[in-house]
Amino acid sequence: MGKRLSENLSSLYIGAANTLKPKKSRRKVVAYVESYDDVSFWRTVLGEFEDDSCYFEVMLPSRTTLAKGKKSVLMNELGPQLGQNMIACVDSDYDYLLQGATRTSRYIINNRYVFHTYAYAIENYQCYAGALHEVCVMATLNDHPLVDFVAFMRLYSRIAYPLFIWSVWFYRKHILSEFSLLDFCSFVKLDQVSVYHPERSLESMNRKVKRKLQDLEHRHPKVLQEIEDMKEEFTRLGVTPDNTYMFIQGHHVMDNVVMKLLTPVCNVLRREREAEIKELAEHDMQFHNELTSYQRRQLGVDIVLRKHTSYKDSPLYKKLEYDIKRFLKRIN
Repeated sequence: MGKRLSENLSSLYIGAANTLKPKKSRRKVVAYVESYDDVSFWRTVLGEFEDDSCYFEVMLPSRTTLAKGKKSVLMNELGPQLGQNMIACVDSDYDYLLQGATRTSRYIINNRYVFHTYAYAIENYQCYAGALHEVCVMATLNDHPLVDFVAFMRLYSRIAYPLFIWSVWFYRKHILSEFSLLDFCSFVKLDQVSVYHPERSLESMNRKVKRKLQDLEHRHPKVLQEIEDMKEEFTRLGVTPDNTYMFIQGHHVMDNVVMKLLTPVCNVLRREREAEIKELAEHDMQFHNELTSYQRRQLGVDIVLRKHTSYKDSPLYKKLEYDIKRFLKRIN
């Protein structure tokens, strides 16, 4: 009796274990990405498209070394192997906007097995303006809208836009010694941001940008028509004065713009909630218990910013989704 029961349990265990294994009939597509952070982002993107016919495994570019980055994904031994069962998923950086001016740009634009973010990097999606209020709510558990983040990032973009065009122009011409990406970012970063008067930090940035624009226009008068032509070209590529922040270096936008705004906003929201707890508490013990409970449930805004997925409404994200749908239609 005991032996028969043991055999039955073993059979049930094996049967249950087999149901946990991926179906052998599904096509496995390996997706190589640039870094650890990219694994999570691209898993979120690609996971939406998994079904009974196909699934993805998101991996770093090498099983034998710690090499990471776009070059490791695109330019080493993986390149010739990309195809229906192996794809590369990378940040666009400026390569999308360079439109074939460099080898890497040509590669990501022309290879149908390379998927790129369209935005400069995954950090730009994480800083998507339409999601920033929700990020603050998740971090502070307070839904009070202190700042119109969409309007703020739109105004930031409009100020940065003309200098951004120049920045890409210098990259296209391979003249980085005069105006590098680092130089550009130094003009479009924010100083300390006031929660109640965030526009003041933009006014300061606007003055710096205008001075630099005057300097560039004075030194390169023959380029002005080319700059205007680039603006029309960029409109076709999806870059407008209102969304420029999506195409500026992602780490810069996150560290020197968005976090400069979100940190003080979240500090105010937390103080508001704590003041509310103090006012409503009937005695000291209830106050301390409720305050401790609230503080334990808070999350660092930097952590939420990197983990949320509320950027899926972004028009650029929709373009990325379209590329993946087209790829899957070809291989199925």
